[in-house]
Amino acid sequence: MADIPFDAVGFDLDGTLLETHKDLGAAVNHALDLGGFKLVPVDSSKDLIGGGAKIMLARAVEAQGGMPVDEFRDLYKAMLRYYSDNCAVHTQPYPGALDTLDALEASGIKAAVVTNKFEAFARAILEQLGLVDRFVTVIGGDSLGKGPDGTFLAKPAPDPVLRASEACEAKRFVFIGDSSYDVKAAKAARVPVVVAAYGYCDHPPHDLGGDAVIDSLEQLIPALRAL
Repeated sequence: MADIPFDAVGFDLDGTLLETHKDLGAAVNHALDLGGFKLVPVDSSKDLIGGGAKIMLARAVEAQGGMPVDEFRDLYKAMLRYYSDNCAVHTQPYPGALDTLDALEASGIKAAVVTNKFEAFARAILEQLGLVDRFVTVIGGDSLGKGPDGTFLAKPAPDPVLRASEACEAKRFVFIGDSSYDVKAAKAARVPVVVAAYGYCDHPPHDLGGDAVIDSLEQLIPALRAL
């Protein structure tokens, strides 16, 4: 494994390391039901994931005519409460995830998670799956607080990727994700990025502008060798 030209790898969570859409879809439907909206097929949540839970719910609500801001805020809080209690019912690592993490660890390559999911949720899921100790750091969408514009310093901003690289004390850091948020964050942080085509891509994988594209996590290490 010494031929891998990186000493740390950052992973997006939803659609990259973990298949989470069933639990996220259930949380969205719980909120939609409370708000009097029609439920959406759980698999359709794959098309809503990317910018975090708030954007995910907002897209589902807007598709059905929208609602007042204050009512949406209450609905969003209800969604978070539900997801907090049901965040790892169906969620599981993608095929090849554990073997890939094992191989990276065996070669002395550090791993980190950078997600737009709130850190508490990300840690809770990883803990329930027995994975949290595999990562040097877990950076969520709220981990770095808010910027001058009042929004969280989350992807596509480079800050979370840079913080993960710093935590890993990386000389060469590479990031893997499945969305435009991931690619934009990595490019802004000036680190190579691998696109997970098997995930919840918000654009065709080969159009996202990554340095490499993989169809499964089994392909990650060969892709890293080739970069």
